[in-house]
Amino acid sequence: MPTVILGGGIIGAATAYYLSETRPGGGIHVVESSSELFSSASGYAAGFLAKDWFVPSVASLGELSFDLHERLAIEHGGVEKWGYMKGTALSYGAMIKRGSGTCSDDWIDRGASRAETASGSTLTTRLGAPAWLTVRPGVKVERISDVDTAQVDPLKLCRFLMDTATSRGVELHHPAQATSLVTDENGSITGVRIVNLASREESTIPCTHLVICAGAWTSRIFGDLFPSARASIPVSPLAGYSLVLRSPRHTLEHEQHTYGNRCHAIFTSNPFSCGFSPEIFSRQGSEIYIAGLNDPDMPLPGLAEETRHLIDRGGIKTLGRVATQLMGRLEGECSGAMEICSTDDLEVLREGLCFRPVSDRGTPVICRVDDNLLGDKVKTSSHGGIFVASGHGPWGISLSLGTGRVVADMVEGVRPRADVGGLGLEIQLS
Repeated sequence: MPTVILGGGIIGAATAYYLSETRPGGGIHVVESSSELFSSASGYAAGFLAKDWFVPSVASLGELSFDLHERLAIEHGGVEKWGYMKGTALSYGAMIKRGSGTCSDDWIDRGASRAETASGSTLTTRLGAPAWLTVRPGVKVERISDVDTAQVDPLKLCRFLMDTATSRGVELHHPAQATSLVTDENGSITGVRIVNLASREESTIPCTHLVICAGAWTSRIFGDLFPSARASIPVSPLAGYSLVLRSPRHTLEHEQHTYGNRCHAIFTSNPFSCGFSPEIFSRQGSEIYIAGLNDPDMPLPGLAEETRHLIDRGGIKTLGRVATQLMGRLEGECSGAMEICSTDDLEVLREGLCFRPVSDRGTPVICRVDDNLLGDKVKTSSHGGIFVASGHGPWGISLSLGTGRVVADMVEGVRPRADVGGLGLEIQLS
């Protein structure tokens, strides 16, 4: 059953990884349009992992994925290879109630803190903040969870998954783009035509199983390949800025000895009335990652690698200013103002802008697309199928391994190892 995976980000890499476990030696193809792999959300995400921070329809997938992350790290040296670390999650600001039943999955639209989605039955508790976090008078730092959360470097994890898959015989085509489908006299899909974007050379890949998991580009690709489809994929792009920093208050000595090689995830609630809710994560190698400033109006470029040309210096400066307020060194009260100043002694290692795939309903779309939705004169063979896996929003890294495992199960025709029955394609008439 030749399989083509459109999208070489972490979902595509994870799907190829798990498919190639049982099908080494070929027949699996990954098509990625960017010449630079992992140049959008997969390479620029925070890498935060959670086991039980999900609404019921995602809970089974979240648990499976978290367990797979831990198992993969144990079996393949994830601590050394991609910075796998267990951690503690904290809230910074107003106390966040948990287990009240009022949390929803539309936090991203409301500009709220992702910590509101944390599950559990108890309130947060007071906890000392890490030394690299600037805690101002009157600010509460409270523990959300110190179990079942972890951290990875997503770029390193992506490279491990893809390198392992290709070493097993998976063929990676990039920079390449799918242009059309090939069908037989009965209208059944038998292949995918692609074009190499560097050489402009065209070729056809045999295909009975097609997986579309191109992140923020998923809806566009599905529409191009199935122009007469009776449904659309309800996934849209959301641009977001990030910075990777170093602080003199968070060195390797702190990481290894003060915190015992455990990371911290800090979720804030619109501090200093900055207009957004920053999220901060310490990562292996004494790195600190901060994000949370989004631009919902930024148009999606044709290729992920083109995103770097869209960076607005004003957005980077805003995020940097908030980072200084949250992590800079306090110097005492500002002249003539009743607030404490921070000194910018942070080192910027990387500036980032990427597009996350956000679904209309706030949960991923992971399913086989029914043939009757594909459009006129197009269908799959009795042993084939079209599959979609996208719309993970801020949870793409956390849910990546579970999604890849479930999609591989679907392709192989076995029962998925997580219940994704509530993540199907809700009919969106085109």
